[in-house]
Amino acid sequence: MIWVKIASGAMFLAVMLGAFGSHALRGKISDYDLDVYKTAVFYHMIHALGLFAIAWLSTVSQDPKVNLAGIFMLAGIIIFSGSLYALSITGVKWLGAVTPLGGLSFLVAWTLLLLVKL
Repeated sequence: MIWVKIASGAMFLAVMLGAFGSHALRGKISDYDLDVYKTAVFYHMIHALGLFAIAWLSTVSQDPKVNLAGIFMLAGIIIFSGSLYALSITGVKWLGAVTPLGGLSFLVAWTLLLLVKL
């Protein structure tokens, strides 16, 4: 049931960071950077929900690809959304070069789930 705890923590952070962006960042960063931040929250939340799917799949399948997908999905949240959060708040442009690695992690996770034997 570790994936339920990880998914719950990820969802908690997505909601918290979304609220922070809406209330604390409005007017403090550019509209463009706020859009980048909102993209980070969106992908964070969608993939936190994906972690709940992984939690469920881990109860119905012993396929090791399920846990591996969870690892890649969590890495995607950290790398993709994390780099966009940091980029939008700090303006450090090189962080944008890291973001595609998180996107690739998401794609690997979803591909692994596609291949899970049920």
